[in-house]
Amino acid sequence: MKTIFLDCNDQLAPVWARVIRPNDPAIDVNRAAFAREDLPRVIGGYDIAIDDHSYMPTPLVAQCPELKHIVFLGTGPASYMNVGELEARGIKVHIIKGYGDTAVAEHSIALMVAAARDVARMDREIRAGMWTPHEGVQLLGKTLGVIGLGGIGREVARIGKGMGMEVIGWNRTKHADIEVPLVDIETLLARSDVVSMNLTLGDETRVFLSAERIARMKPGVIYVNTARGALADEAALIAALQSGHIRHAGLDVFHNEPLKADHPLAKLPNVTLTAHAAFRTLEASMTLLRRAIDIVCTIVR
Repeated sequence: MKTIFLDCNDQLAPVWARVIRPNDPAIDVNRAAFAREDLPRVIGGYDIAIDDHSYMPTPLVAQCPELKHIVFLGTGPASYMNVGELEARGIKVHIIKGYGDTAVAEHSIALMVAAARDVARMDREIRAGMWTPHEGVQLLGKTLGVIGLGGIGREVARIGKGMGMEVIGWNRTKHADIEVPLVDIETLLARSDVVSMNLTLGDETRVFLSAERIARMKPGVIYVNTARGALADEAALIAALQSGHIRHAGLDVFHNEPLKADHPLAKLPNVTLTAHAAFRTLEASMTLLRRAIDIVCTIVR
């Protein structure tokens, strides 16, 4: 079976070289950028495609009848492809869980602190010749609401507790090993000074943070999302940031990526942006790529 890593970038290439082994199946690596409509040209003739974060629309994938497996580097393929449609065509979509829980959680906390202290805004202003010390928010004793208590959410909760925050959570299912007090979503939104979004994206969670739920958030809340942009109503989020109902947002994920420079979120001073990089540490990337190769090994052998 022929395999291709369809979108290996300059950052992942040296990591790939570190984790690939001589006895692994042959895997072609494409490092050249390509337009979305050129996807069939890149993956045509391959049985297995490893996908970092390239969009794979069903009509384009349908032009590649040999393709039977997609190994998505992460847990959120629904942002980049219609998993149900692809599986109905006989294409199995594989995901990789738990490879970077600590990395993503640490990034969530970094965005939370940066948002609380206006770090990015002051950095921009100083570089532009302005010296304006902005008043921040002290996080000690504040309430951190964690939406989604999988591996990442639990790490966010653990670090938040270590910082002296009161942590509450909401999860779709109740597990005995969750060590965070669980509340209903309305209570979490009303009580939390900081809301960390850590749900996986699926049909049942898309636009989970609706306009109505955003309106129920505590005035002056800080919102952090390192999960998926589509978990929140984007228009309602922008309106809440513009009005100040949401004091600040720290966002690593967006409805469409890469985020364009003229997007409203990129123009708001009370938004701190990162480029879907929460999981990008050497440690997490090595684990991620090795597990992807192991999935290919399982399929081929």
